Amino acid sequence: QVRLVESGGGLVQTGGSLNLSCVASGRVFNNYAMAWFRQAPGKDFEFVAAISWTGRTTYYGDSVRGRFTISRDDAKKMALLQANSLKPEDTAVYYCAQGIPQGTSYNRRSEYDSWGQGTRVTVSS
Repeated sequence: QVRLVESGGGLVQTGGSLNLSCVASGRVFNNYAMAWFRQAPGKDFEFVAAISWTGRTTYYGDSVRGRFTISRDDAKKMALLQANSLKPEDTAVYYCAQGIPQGTSYNRRSEYDSWGQGTRVTVSS
């Protein structure tokens, strides 16, 4: 059974940083791309970042590009999201996802078949 478990969320002030982690189990980790999405209160899911199964290609949503960095550690079966220069609008539940996106469709929720339960990030102004 595939399982993704996020951690690292919390309360941080504007301009602060957080490091989110996602530990995967249940299938061969380095066969799959990893991604982060988020959902703010009352809003739709938003693509945050993704990394290819090789780790050589990364993708970012426009709102986080230049501030967030996604990486992966295949030995530890982990996906990591370093979030810097946080803003109140980054407040959301952050979800880790795993899948095999087709082509360059890394920003589509439908391309990922496994999801974590989420970790909450709150950025105070």
